Amino acid sequence: MSSITTQKKEMAVDNLLSGLIASKTRIKLLMRLFFNPKARAYLRELAKEFNVSTNAVREELNQLKKTNLLKSEKNGRQIYYMANTEHALFPELKSMVGKVMGIDQVIDSIITRLGNLEKAYLMDDYAEGKDTGIIDIVLVGDINDYHLNDLSRKTEKYIKRKIRTLVLDRNEYKIYLSELKKRPNIKIWENRNIRK
Repeated sequence: MSSITTQKKEMAVDNLLSGLIASKTRIKLLMRLFFNPKARAYLRELAKEFNVSTNAVREELNQLKKTNLLKSEKNGRQIYYMANTEHALFPELKSMVGKVMGIDQVIDSIITRLGNLEKAYLMDDYAEGKDTGIIDIVLVGDINDYHLNDLSRKTEKYIKRKIRTLVLDRNEYKIYLSELKKRPNIKIWENRNIRK
């Protein structure tokens, strides 16, 4: 598929999501909670993150709960909201959110063009479903920096987001593992043919 066709497809998905859902706050909620199904958030946290009133967020959370797209659980005084992974539309919404954020494009580019990749992790904000414009990725393997930088630059143009990468070899990865576990992360790819 040509890059122009891919770009048009990405824009179409983005426009479709905006067209189907008039509320920008609701789109942000879906992106925040559906990209990473383990993500949980409470009302005031979301209002501060989106820079909107708690009433605006509460209204959207209630709408999404009515349709069973979200679940909630009380922990102390806070009510935490999360995606309902058992909802029939969950896989499709998760896929659409990934396309809007451009993550699917990043993953495809990395896997098809970096042959010695062992593992890839999405880190920090995007791992929590926060579309901040900077995608942090940890790559494990024997990767050519020149090819990676070229690939990142080209992919950034299509997804309109900055990509920051940290490349580790196997030994560095073993040392980094404890740090990795402390930060929000999602393993987005693993080469299962490589022996540990």
